Amino acid sequence: MSWSSASRRIAVVGAGAAGTLTVVQLLRQAEKARRAVEIWLVDPAEAAGPGVAYGTGDPRHLLNVPAGKMSAFPDDPGHFLRRLTGRDPHAAAGDFVPRQEYGRYLAEVLEDTVRECRGGRLHRVRERVVAVREQGAGMALRLAGGDELRVDAAVLALGNFRPGQDWAGTELRASGHFVADPWAPGALDALASAGDVLLVGTGLTMADVALTLARPDRVVHAVSRHGLVPQEHLADPAPPAEPPRLDGSHGLDTLRRDVRRHLAATRRACGDWRPGMDGLRAVTAALWQQLSAADRARFLTEDLRAWEVHRHRIAPGTAATIRALRASGRLLTGAAEVVYAVPHHGVVVVRLSDGRTLRVGAVVNCTGAQTDLRRTGDPLVRCVLERGYARTGPAGLGFDTSGDGRLLPADGAPALRLWTIGAARRGNLLESTAIPEIRGQAAQVADRVLSALAGRRVSGPRDRYGLRLSTGAEAAGLYGQALERILAGRTGAAALLGEAVDADPGFAVGHAALALLGHECGGAVDVPAALASAHRAASRRADDRERSLVAAVDARLRGTEEQGKAALLGHIAAHPRDALAVSAAVPTVSFNGVTGAEEAWALIEGLSGVYGQDWWYLGQLAFVRQEQERWQEADALAVRALAAHPAAGHAVHARAHVFYETGEHRAGLAWLEEWMGRHGAGAGHRSHLSWHAALHELTLEDRSALLRRYDRELVASQVGGGRLLVDSASLLWRARMTGSWSGRLPLAELLEAAPRDWLEAPATGFAALHAALAWAAAGDLEGLGRLRAHALADGREVFALVIAPLCDALAAVVRRNWPQAVLRLGPLLPLVARVGASRAQHEVVEETLLYALVSGGAYERAAGLLAARLDRRPSPLDRRRLDALGGPPAPRDRATVLSVR
Repeated sequence: MSWSSASRRIAVVGAGAAGTLTVVQLLRQAEKARRAVEIWLVDPAEAAGPGVAYGTGDPRHLLNVPAGKMSAFPDDPGHFLRRLTGRDPHAAAGDFVPRQEYGRYLAEVLEDTVRECRGGRLHRVRERVVAVREQGAGMALRLAGGDELRVDAAVLALGNFRPGQDWAGTELRASGHFVADPWAPGALDALASAGDVLLVGTGLTMADVALTLARPDRVVHAVSRHGLVPQEHLADPAPPAEPPRLDGSHGLDTLRRDVRRHLAATRRACGDWRPGMDGLRAVTAALWQQLSAADRARFLTEDLRAWEVHRHRIAPGTAATIRALRASGRLLTGAAEVVYAVPHHGVVVVRLSDGRTLRVGAVVNCTGAQTDLRRTGDPLVRCVLERGYARTGPAGLGFDTSGDGRLLPADGAPALRLWTIGAARRGNLLESTAIPEIRGQAAQVADRVLSALAGRRVSGPRDRYGLRLSTGAEAAGLYGQALERILAGRTGAAALLGEAVDADPGFAVGHAALALLGHECGGAVDVPAALASAHRAASRRADDRERSLVAAVDARLRGTEEQGKAALLGHIAAHPRDALAVSAAVPTVSFNGVTGAEEAWALIEGLSGVYGQDWWYLGQLAFVRQEQERWQEADALAVRALAAHPAAGHAVHARAHVFYETGEHRAGLAWLEEWMGRHGAGAGHRSHLSWHAALHELTLEDRSALLRRYDRELVASQVGGGRLLVDSASLLWRARMTGSWSGRLPLAELLEAAPRDWLEAPATGFAALHAALAWAAAGDLEGLGRLRAHALADGREVFALVIAPLCDALAAVVRRNWPQAVLRLGPLLPLVARVGASRAQHEVVEETLLYALVSGGAYERAAGLLAARLDRRPSPLDRRRLDALGGPPAPRDRATVLSVR
């Protein structure tokens, strides 16, 4: 195997443990793949490896993880222990060694790797990166000294930021009695002559600082809001206890209860809670991601401190020293906050919230790292956030990242080849600062960075899945942004594609994508012109994959249904990583698709090896699973997709269905409201999510909320295209059928604004279903008659077996001919799924049958239908209706059960 000829340029910003392990993995993996790389390790620190965490010179500061679990390499767990035993034959896996020993180990691992890897070159730059800007397919990093470093990709290994200090007040901060960051070089040296000391914070930092500052003639006070100090490791711990199945999507209260039960069961089984806590490590990230935004915020406020003192424990030796200091009165800990701290005649007078007043020589900030990056004051962090190259993570913690640590840009901003590792991923993972997590992230990030760069050849740029784009960097960048919006179901893709083909009129894929989008979504796209431009461009400059895509789009737009299907599926078989083609083939909220339900399932399931944990693919698979009524799997997949890309449209849609179909109406409504508040403004299918929210309100019998939502989000001025029928008109008909809307339905404005081809000559059974409902809601028998004639003339089975009979049935409802309506609606229930609508959508036919049954006096059959629905899922609306049918009210009362409240 020969070496790659072109060297890739990669920057790693930060030379602590995370940055060092990332460089080591990049060099080792590049060597194995025989790829030439040049790596710039940029950090003003003198030494690479130890960083802040392992740069302490105090031998009393011990690792908080036993040596046997501290290897630098996830595939070689004994590596650190072998180094230790090489120096000390008595070293054991359970030893908690000085942190400075581990800092030396990291430096040695880096030195060994540089020496052993012939194909990689490491450049050490002792400066601070203060800004980044996009440059071509890569980026330029600006250094504090003014120079720029141009690279193809970068990894931000920024470590923990200095603790926040707003609590200290300006007077204390300006004095010489305040230590803002105890880990700054020499920060504690000046306290040698100080008297008593106050440490604000009682966590891991407090434990180390107390060991350093303790002396016989000094009292070290330590306070925090909770007063909790870290628990200790056992010298001879039991192995982790596997937890039961836990699910954060049921809410924080339920999760908290289940975790406590798990810890209690572990204590009963083995006499200690710690194995139970250690067993949670593997599922912590998934549980965090399953929690709603509100529950994450609650956890940070109500549970984080208790979690941290049990999860992040101190070494037995450290714990013994802390106990001795507390027993002797030289360390006093308590629960209190600083009310004020004022320097006065060489001391600091501190008033605490518990009523005490202390006079101390110094106050040390031990509150822990600042996790809200917006408040760090770091110029590089400020730059990437302001330029949209990154966005803040969930719950305001760190950066928002994909599953592999790549920074997710703000809406509309370019996605740079920027990854991050370690503490900056806390928002997505919660636990992301210990070596076992960091070494795994380093290996994954290195693999993804090298893979991304391997796909960038001199022949041209590539899309996010590595497919070649025969165009320049500008058009490719615009296309990449458009593709991401298409895959996420966001607005603005057509405009970006228009800009891409304006930048390069010879960009075949750009024209083809624009034509496809115009065909599917309408708008101002000249579809024939875009398709013609795609053909012209493909004949001059395109590879086989691009020409195949243009041909498939042409067949989809201009051929028969079967021709379009065959061309699109054939293209996907040859080019499975063409996510645009896969999207167009599968019926979703974004595309009409060319496959039936089970065909779509097989297609998506068959691509698992191609896309793996990609957020778009997980969302597609989640939707498949909910269609298969595998609700828990669907929800777990959707949660994972949303953790990687919070605006992922297919994942949101899948989860909306899961909530509805499992009867979680209040939780589903709250979750949708929260999501739409954060991401709804740019959602291409916002009206459909509003429809989902309205279904919850209808089922919960909150009529006023339903009416407000319609007026606010589903009137004609707020909705466009076919969604006027699919979301707005269908909701009005369902509201009438369930008695949730009284008076005349506002159909006129919807029919006037709706596409005429949808109403008069719909191309699909899905469109025809919703056209029929709209004509019925308007009471327009002539419209239903024209649609019926179109269905009979169409010739396709779904139009003959479903749409034409449905028009007859709805006409009978409009005429109030209940026997005819019931006779025609009943046989349609097992057939209506053929139109391609979701269960929640075609359920409206069942609602119409219920209305006809009760209106016609068939109460027993209506009760049976309602009982079957309640067996499927809870519904306050159905429960009330069944209860009303079960008693002995007069026929007039029963006849109005479904039509009025």
